[in-house]
Amino acid sequence: MARDFGVSRNTIAGAFDQLVAEGYLEAQTGAGTFVSKKIPDYLLYATDRTNFQPLENAAKRQLSERGKTISATPITFPLNQQRLRPFAPCLPSVEDFPFGIWAKLVGHRLRRPIRNLLNYGEAAGYRPLREEIAAYLGAVRGVRCVPEQVIVVSGTQQAVDLTARILLDTGDAVWTEDPGYLGSRGAFIAAQARLVPVPVDAEGIEVNTGLNLAPDARLICVTPSHQYPLGVTMTLKRRLELLDAASRIGAWILEDDYDSEYRYEGRPLAALQGLDTANLVIYTGTFSKVLSPALRIGYLVAPPDLVDAFTAGKALLDRHSPIFEQMILADFFASGHFARHIRRMRNLYAARRDAFISATQSELDGLLEIEPSATGLHLIGWLTNDLSDLTAARAAAENCVDCEPLTALSIRKPNRPGLVLGYASFEEKQIKEAVKRLAIALQSH
Repeated sequence: MARDFGVSRNTIAGAFDQLVAEGYLEAQTGAGTFVSKKIPDYLLYATDRTNFQPLENAAKRQLSERGKTISATPITFPLNQQRLRPFAPCLPSVEDFPFGIWAKLVGHRLRRPIRNLLNYGEAAGYRPLREEIAAYLGAVRGVRCVPEQVIVVSGTQQAVDLTARILLDTGDAVWTEDPGYLGSRGAFIAAQARLVPVPVDAEGIEVNTGLNLAPDARLICVTPSHQYPLGVTMTLKRRLELLDAASRIGAWILEDDYDSEYRYEGRPLAALQGLDTANLVIYTGTFSKVLSPALRIGYLVAPPDLVDAFTAGKALLDRHSPIFEQMILADFFASGHFARHIRRMRNLYAARRDAFISATQSELDGLLEIEPSATGLHLIGWLTNDLSDLTAARAAAENCVDCEPLTALSIRKPNRPGLVLGYASFEEKQIKEAVKRLAIALQSH
């Protein structure tokens, strides 16, 4: 057979071994190798695998209603996925990731491995990392917690999804900021909750409007330190109103603190959770904006009476987040590299923000009005003509510029058309060139 097919004998022997292992052949010692009599005839012939016929019972094999909802729910506006282009929002500068330091920490761990840590770990996360996160949040964000309340998750998206699974039943009302983060909205839709879009004004989410729309809310989801996408910082007065309202109606508050480390004027503002005296606030943050989205590490601070439920939920979702990456991140904290990295990136992003604002004032005057913000990795630009933001975003994409239209982030039609523009991932030269391309795109329409 090897001579007939012009291949080596080992190839033929390997093919026979594979067919025996898969059950197509049966080897009988002293008698030979035979085609198995235990498989249907139709499996013995080559068929066109590209032309599948619909099964008779295909109608019974449909997605569940929840599955249909999940598959039809977008969590991001479709930007160019093949290549990062200005001004894709909410992305850090991955080019400035501390590769050298990270490699040294990895090497140190691999040279002296703790073998027990290569087994399954605690569902709530690697204990030393939870201790570092608790200490950091207390010192920098004013969060009141102990390490036992910190649960390591795979980014903000899992934190929101976990909250929805643990706290929401089908049809429960959830206040969501409108406009707001699509990922949170998607998680609540997947949980079959009832979304209640609440407008955002200059002080934050409009609490009184929320009470009028849904006084029976089970959960309130907010981004008080830097509202996404409008960039508003919730005032102290509004924070106290929100805490009071949640207490009166028996609702939980999910505080998404996604990028507050980057405040360019003064110290970062304290978290809403630090004002909470009734243990109503579930606080979540992420390292996706601080270090890299590829790490898939975030954290959730649960009120004491929810710790066991959230830990059990995390264990059912994916047992625990990757331990090795948590170990390296804990070392990154303990050695002081995290604080130094934040300071370095804050200076870098402040310079890029200033370059972005300067370029837009020069090139986009009369076309786009930039809303100033002292926090975060993006800014919002208001269109000053009658152009819709969806049309503007498509025109920008044709000129190799990516931006999110405010309409795509809104449940109700926004009062003004606007574009969400991220600047942190791009060098100043790229920013200036991209602003010129954006100006050409807007002028052409």
